[in-house]
Amino acid sequence: MLPTTADIVIIGGGCMGASVAYQLAQRNAGKIVLLEREKFLAMGSTGRNAGGVRHQFSTPVNIQLSNYSLDVIQRFAKIFGASAEYRPLGYLFLLTSPQEISVFEKNIALQQALGVHDVTLLEPAEIARRAPQVNLEGVLGGSFCPRDGTADPYTVTQTFAAHARQRGARIETETTVIGIETQNGRVTRVQTNRGDIETRVVVNCAGPWAARIGALVDLEIPIVPLRRQFFNTAAIPEIARDHPFVIEFATSLYFHPDSAGLLIGMSNKAETPRDLDAPNLYAIDETFYHEMLARALYRLPLLENARVTKRIAGLYEMTPDAHPILGATRDVSGFYICAGFSGHGFQHSPAAGVALSEIILDGKAKTIDVSMLDLERFREKRMILEANVI
Repeated sequence: MLPTTADIVIIGGGCMGASVAYQLAQRNAGKIVLLEREKFLAMGSTGRNAGGVRHQFSTPVNIQLSNYSLDVIQRFAKIFGASAEYRPLGYLFLLTSPQEISVFEKNIALQQALGVHDVTLLEPAEIARRAPQVNLEGVLGGSFCPRDGTADPYTVTQTFAAHARQRGARIETETTVIGIETQNGRVTRVQTNRGDIETRVVVNCAGPWAARIGALVDLEIPIVPLRRQFFNTAAIPEIARDHPFVIEFATSLYFHPDSAGLLIGMSNKAETPRDLDAPNLYAIDETFYHEMLARALYRLPLLENARVTKRIAGLYEMTPDAHPILGATRDVSGFYICAGFSGHGFQHSPAAGVALSEIILDGKAKTIDVSMLDLERFREKRMILEANVI
């Protein structure tokens, strides 16, 4: 039976909602209820991503979110008793223009200044040694961090949720939020398809659906859902299982070992926002799939003999500056946002949960300063551009 009251209601059962629920529950924040519209947790963007985790970003706040989060992911089994399946393959960005080299040199200097001391700029000969099967035509250099890699979003989400439950949080699936009531500018009640919950705090962790949840309290949240797709191959013995996670920065083509084969993806720069009500929300764009396949064959010719075993489409929750919205909202008291991570949400979920819990319980984030990630930055023209989004 759905609870009728709560101290805090969290909307969205992906990695963000689960992380926030866990962090609040372990601080004894009161009666916490997490609502998820699907039958199971992590069925949306969290369960439809490539699992990448990296330090290589271009802004201080994203690098700091990575520093905290990857430390947790690396120590996940020790902290939570369950492995995050962290694999330090190393992210290897292929750079194909002098401008890209210049940008990444600045990025590396910033990353090193913030503690990522093992990130380096590689010459083509060193790239060839690390990735001998890759066609390096036109590649002038590469940015590499050996502690970047992959982890399992599903396990991380479920583990956060399990530990939240152990500390008293309620997690309600198949529960769709259909309204949020306010009184005198403050949240008072959440309406769902299963009944209402009285509360004074709502946390919007709805990912691609975050703008719709904001609209329920007349907030304009600039988060749009953009389709991203990737595919998996059958076994490719020529590719070592510790092969780097390779990204061609100019095109966003990427590939990394996954099971016995490869996971391969690319962003469609012409993609337009998806209709969240579409019956084929996660449909594959066949035209773009063949463009992606052609580019992958160019950079990794041995794919010519590989068999595609699975194709997946998911949604990025994009903001105008490719940074999340993280914090309280000025116009609606008691309404908080933890969404809009623009393709790097899973890897930042440990830090985001800590920061949001501190904002709710302490008035501001103390572990990492995320004050610049407020919703108001967009109308006040304080955007912070993240250049290293794929």
